[in-house]
Amino acid sequence: MQSAAPFLMFAFVVAVLMTGYPVAFGLAGGALLFALFAHLLGWLDAGLLGAIPSRLFGVMENETLIAVPLFVFMGTLLERGKISEELLESLGRLFGKLRGGLAVSICVVGAILAASTGIVGATVVTMGLISLPVMLRRRYCHRLSCGVIAASGTLGQIIPPSIVLVILGDVISNANQKAQLSLGNYAPETVSVGDLFFGALLPGLILVGLYVGYVCVVALFQPHRAPAAEDGEDASLADTLRALAPPLFLIVSVLGSILVGWATPTEAAAVGAAGALLLAFTRGGCGLDDLRDAMRKATRITCMVFVIFIGASVFSLVFRGLGGDE
Repeated sequence: MQSAAPFLMFAFVVAVLMTGYPVAFGLAGGALLFALFAHLLGWLDAGLLGAIPSRLFGVMENETLIAVPLFVFMGTLLERGKISEELLESLGRLFGKLRGGLAVSICVVGAILAASTGIVGATVVTMGLISLPVMLRRRYCHRLSCGVIAASGTLGQIIPPSIVLVILGDVISNANQKAQLSLGNYAPETVSVGDLFFGALLPGLILVGLYVGYVCVVALFQPHRAPAAEDGEDASLADTLRALAPPLFLIVSVLGSILVGWATPTEAAAVGAAGALLLAFTRGGCGLDDLRDAMRKATRITCMVFVIFIGASVFSLVFRGLGGDE
């Protein structure tokens, strides 16, 4: 029965999460409750839980994770500065006269916002509020419209600089180092966040291409689901480039500096946050009230991310204590 403890714990925590309880507290609380149960049955030494404080301080003292609040702040600034809104409007007018063009523009903007923010929620909400009414007004299929917006919004998970990749990079780096040391390699080759960014870039772009290809196939064989715009204001190429240039420059400067090794993810995130701040104010779309809102939102998102991280650390400690890794 003891060998089934990891599976029982996993099922118990999933059941707690299915009740709608917050993920962070569900992970940590469910793990601690099961640890108490396992201790009473003699499956787990309660002394293992004494390692929790050191694990939590390890999370808080990790320099790499400083990139998380900086990337989040960068994303909230771009959202509050109306930069993402301008991108959607410009590309929508440019491609709107093509069959399925509006959906294609959403895929492209989703990729750009993913590379400039790394925040899924902000991207989905922004594109949903701006694009969905326009798509439905132009008689797009509501299932296709919602699917394109939701799918494009989640590109922030894989296209660098992704917050998920920053966290995964730290976890994988530590796991790789311990594994190499256990094999007797005392000079292990590190796995950095930049390596993960490099590895995720091509799959992310392939995913964008698949989204665009799917929209084009639907528009070709089922034109009633993605019709061309019959009227509306055209956007010139110059206007579109004017909207595209600032966020693309920000993406290239942040991501490029990481990929070529000029800056660490934390340093690049700091530059990106400063660039987004400068961009938002110089374009006139962001005032002091918007800056306060962006800071509050960034603080809330950052706290949510780190509390989930802490909950996951507690869960993994108990899970490994029960032999779950084996």
